[in-house]
Amino acid sequence: MSGETFDTEAWLRRIGHTGARAPTLAVLTEIVRAQAASIPFENIDVLLGRVPKLDLASLQAKLVTGGRGGYCFELNGLLRAGLLSLGFSVTGLIARVIRGQEPGASGPATHMMLRVDLPEGPFLADTGFGNQTPTRPLAMTPDIEQTTPHEPMRLLPAGDELVLQARLVETWQTIYRISPRPPLDVDYEVGNWFTATHPNSPFVDNLIVARPGPDGARFTLFNGRVTARDAAGRAERSLLDSPAAIRTELAARFGLALTEADMAAALEVLDRKGTRGAAHPLWA
Repeated sequence: MSGETFDTEAWLRRIGHTGARAPTLAVLTEIVRAQAASIPFENIDVLLGRVPKLDLASLQAKLVTGGRGGYCFELNGLLRAGLLSLGFSVTGLIARVIRGQEPGASGPATHMMLRVDLPEGPFLADTGFGNQTPTRPLAMTPDIEQTTPHEPMRLLPAGDELVLQARLVETWQTIYRISPRPPLDVDYEVGNWFTATHPNSPFVDNLIVARPGPDGARFTLFNGRVTARDAAGRAERSLLDSPAAIRTELAARFGLALTEADMAAALEVLDRKGTRGAAHPLWA
């Protein structure tokens, strides 16, 4: 990001943060909550064959002034720039996504998150993991259950790495395994390209949008299927049967305004690939 400029005021307006700006744990907690609630997780560009751009100007144009969302490299890239502009000590990290698998499972390193160093110690900050995004910073201390506005979470040691888990009702689900070695930004570019283009990437064939709601609720739209899950884990599901219904739901529930052209193009891709209305156990 050397030489790039960041519009702190526009970012704070976008996420609705009007409070203190000092680099403290209280401010970090509020900013993580605010960005997760305000900027949805979504993969529209990837579905349409566009590899997301990760330079700071592109992130601001899309996520801040453009009113769009994005996935981890975009959302946490924006968060990193915002936190740095406020004086936080921030280091980018990378993780292997092993959601629903054993902690020692293998997988490509394709998830970006942040370590924020504070007087209280290092904290994990992540606003870009879809319908399991941590909605508050997590102390990077293993073997303690930590409350969030949504599910309880914990970090388990795995050699020199840490495994993030979330408790869903009474079951702990593995999410990702974090490397302690900070990557270079070019490593994010490689992970971004892989995630946006590999035929086995779920983002290439599916329309995925997620946003945490108030009172522990989480909302997910997957290929036109909408899941609203409450803090107790109860889920209400519906299948949207028209482009207009999907576009309305994206705007009303997820705060995502798509052009008619992009909405039509996204649904055309789903129809061509045979995934419109398809379900997935991890996105329900």
